[in-house]
Amino acid sequence: MTAKREILAGKRIGMFGKGGSGKSTAVVLLAQALKEQGYEVCILDADSTNIGLDRALALDESPEALIDYFGGMIFSGGAVTCPVDDPTLLSDAELSLDKLPLKYYGQNQAGILFLKAGKIGDRGPGAGCDGPISKIARDFKLSQNGEQPVTLIDFKAGFEDSARGAVTSLDWAMVIVDPTTAAIEMAVNMTDMVNQIKVGKLPATRHLERPELVEIANRLFLRSRVKGVLVVLNKIKDEETESFITTRLAEKGITPIGSIHEDPSIAMSWLKGVPLNSAKTKQDVEKIAEELKEAEMVYLAAPPSRAREI
Repeated sequence: MTAKREILAGKRIGMFGKGGSGKSTAVVLLAQALKEQGYEVCILDADSTNIGLDRALALDESPEALIDYFGGMIFSGGAVTCPVDDPTLLSDAELSLDKLPLKYYGQNQAGILFLKAGKIGDRGPGAGCDGPISKIARDFKLSQNGEQPVTLIDFKAGFEDSARGAVTSLDWAMVIVDPTTAAIEMAVNMTDMVNQIKVGKLPATRHLERPELVEIANRLFLRSRVKGVLVVLNKIKDEETESFITTRLAEKGITPIGSIHEDPSIAMSWLKGVPLNSAKTKQDVEKIAEELKEAEMVYLAAPPSRAREI
């Protein structure tokens, strides 16, 4: 079996959560923990609206958007389509870092790679929806020196990107749950959706006019690589809050893999736009990284049978 210290190499972890849950915080802290454990780590910013990950990672400047590298959005005459309307794979989405122009990625002093799929805010009025950003998040894979890093993908707040099928190319979907009912419900909904995908539930395709597009959409779902949903509690103030959320999730058959306790310095870092570094939550995140590796090892030890293919 693969050594535990290597087990996450090449894995793609999608980070989801409602607005304000702290998923971007979790992305940065988990990236730092994995890097300290010896992994090569890449963060893909696939949040089309939120900004600030570059500053949280202590980058001097933000890289240019991959949406431009791939030819721009279809709504502006570009090449990248929305996966709902056009489920075909993004051309040449598997990239080697040594062949990618320097302007499209950054790397902080710790060695964490950072790439940005694109933002809607700088595209001008009537730029269209952010579906093309979802397609980049779904299909993008990076290699470095012939090896693939752990890739953490920061999706935009809410459920939309997962409903577009971006979850099918992930190894794990991680949902960040803050102390709100909406966050708990999102974890339940994501778990239910992934479970349906794993048993062969097909996507909605009645809007697709060409049979070949229906076939592609169905194949992507039937060949989905997502192994499950991992839930992380965030902004936990006390044992009462943690116990309440854990109990609510347990009622739906969900057990969180860990909790990140509240640290006021985190909110201040985002407010000031300065690098994120929380000593208070370090042990919390290290435990989550270990639980992530454990989940991967358990899956590899007894993988479920694959859904039928077409």
